[in-house]
Amino acid sequence: MKNSIRVSAKTVDDAITEAIIQLGVTSDQLEYEVIEKGSAGFLGIGMKQAVIEAGRKDGRASSEEKREKISFNLKSEEPLKDEGLKKFDREKNKQKSKKKPEHKKVDQPKEMSQGKVTDQPKVVVAAEKSPKEKPEKEVVVVEITDTTKKEVEKFLVETLKAMSLEVKLSVSVDEDNTLCVDLEGENMGIIIGKRGQTLDSLQYLANRVANKYQEEYIRVKVDTENYRSRRDETLTRLAKNLAHKVKRTRRPVSLEPMNPYERRIIHSVLQSNPHVNTHSEGDEPYRKVVITLKRY
Repeated sequence: MKNSIRVSAKTVDDAITEAIIQLGVTSDQLEYEVIEKGSAGFLGIGMKQAVIEAGRKDGRASSEEKREKISFNLKSEEPLKDEGLKKFDREKNKQKSKKKPEHKKVDQPKEMSQGKVTDQPKVVVAAEKSPKEKPEKEVVVVEITDTTKKEVEKFLVETLKAMSLEVKLSVSVDEDNTLCVDLEGENMGIIIGKRGQTLDSLQYLANRVANKYQEEYIRVKVDTENYRSRRDETLTRLAKNLAHKVKRTRRPVSLEPMNPYERRIIHSVLQSNPHVNTHSEGDEPYRKVVITLKRY
């Protein structure tokens, strides 16, 4: 096996999943050899972890993957057709609504038909106008003040200084009107913490500080070494690999406890998967995503 790695875990299946994540491949692209099957021991005594040596297979994508890609492309075209028909119907309805309303004339009184002039005016009744479409709500962009930026930066600098960390901060506002704070320096792993928990805590506190100086709610995003983007890619790859495992073994798989944002990524990635369903179980902070096989 080229570029092989050695992975250990509680079971062989867990070791295979870990190898898939580390190599960044799908299950059918993985080649592995079981070095040690592992054992649970008695009451945890004498427990041995399973060990495998794994590497990437050479060759192109399997025919099954190609079929799935083709079917996905075919499915994605249908909404575009439907959307085009809906747009045509909307344009047709708009043209109808622009037509002038018809006016109904009320018959003149007998006195006028006999040549007598009266002071009674002509009554013209206009046909009811079709109700106007409700205008779409405009997106209100909240202005993030300089005071808010300075207070958030001051809070983070003092907090990181208390952690004996020298960090350079850069503050900006992105296209979604989110206040972004990027941290640079040494030992950024300490700031990230286990699965990003320390970074999430800093972000939560920064949000509380920022919204003390704003009338309307704004969002603060704290990141370092592009961790957020890399974590999203890891979760996306993990979701696809575990979905393939559920399809292959026909058994449900439970992921590790995650925060609401990370659980939404898993649900979103597998929402269009034709073979599996996802749901969340448990209470915070131990709530986790479970992937199950679809029943037909």
